Amino acid sequence: MVTLCDVMSWQYLVPLIIVALICSPLIPNNKLRYYTCYIGFGTVMLLTAMFFLPLGIIRPRNLHNLTVGCKYLKHYTKILGIEWSLRGEDILKEDRGAVLVTNHQSVMDVMGMATVWDKLDKLSAICKKELLYYIPLGPLLWLGGLVFIDRLDPKSAFDKIEASVHQMLHQKAKLWICPEGTRNKQRKVLLPFKKGAFRVAICTQAPIIPIVYSPYYFIDLDNKTFSKGKVVLSALEPISTEGLTLDDVDSLTEKVYKLMSDEYEKLQTEIINYLQNDINTKLNLNRKDYIEVQPQIPAFWVSDLFVEKGDFSQ
Repeated sequence: MVTLCDVMSWQYLVPLIIVALICSPLIPNNKLRYYTCYIGFGTVMLLTAMFFLPLGIIRPRNLHNLTVGCKYLKHYTKILGIEWSLRGEDILKEDRGAVLVTNHQSVMDVMGMATVWDKLDKLSAICKKELLYYIPLGPLLWLGGLVFIDRLDPKSAFDKIEASVHQMLHQKAKLWICPEGTRNKQRKVLLPFKKGAFRVAICTQAPIIPIVYSPYYFIDLDNKTFSKGKVVLSALEPISTEGLTLDDVDSLTEKVYKLMSDEYEKLQTEIINYLQNDINTKLNLNRKDYIEVQPQIPAFWVSDLFVEKGDFSQ
């Protein structure tokens, strides 16, 4: 029989703490969830890395290593309260090498990557080199075939990415790059794109497949709240780079930015309409009873506008 003293011993206490951390996002308070979601996410990432690190050691630099891990990691999104929807899955599943370019809003983008990673057979990504020293996660990512670059050394970074794209094309794999270069915390519009990904795509003649994350309206950085919500990942039609030269880098960058910005705005409008309909249904209110939101307003503002009317995410 397990006594109180036994429970307080480290053999029981450590597992209990780990379980508590993993399940901490289940609490209903959205202000507390702002912290517990990140704590729980970090805990799960650490445990996943520890569990799958031996697999990476057995078969180093194998793109399938992370695919296996993502099959398990993606289920944690249910505890976080985020529902992911992938559009254009057929585009991503085509057996060909390509450069995937996406917008970047939060560390939670990793859960979206896990959703995509699980659908594809061979996928890698570009990471900042600092992540390599996050043990055991960094070594696992390296063993899984991710490419680490020094953002302060553009020439070295470009050479590494170009070599990786050539390898991905040979293996008919895809390389994930975030051309914004950093997290977009404001999320009103996409940040300006850096040109590295597009230079590499032209140099290797690799097709570009844009993927757009819808706004994270459920994460309020100013008020530090994290409610439940939905995210759409929309994969757009591939953009060919055949026949393009380095003289076309600017026009290609602008073209992809315009396509992704238009899709981002569409997803904003879609989310606003969803939230308006959801509030009407759950609170049984007429549109005249609350602040009317215009479609051009970024969707993540909607949670602020309606906070006094009730928690629409529950």
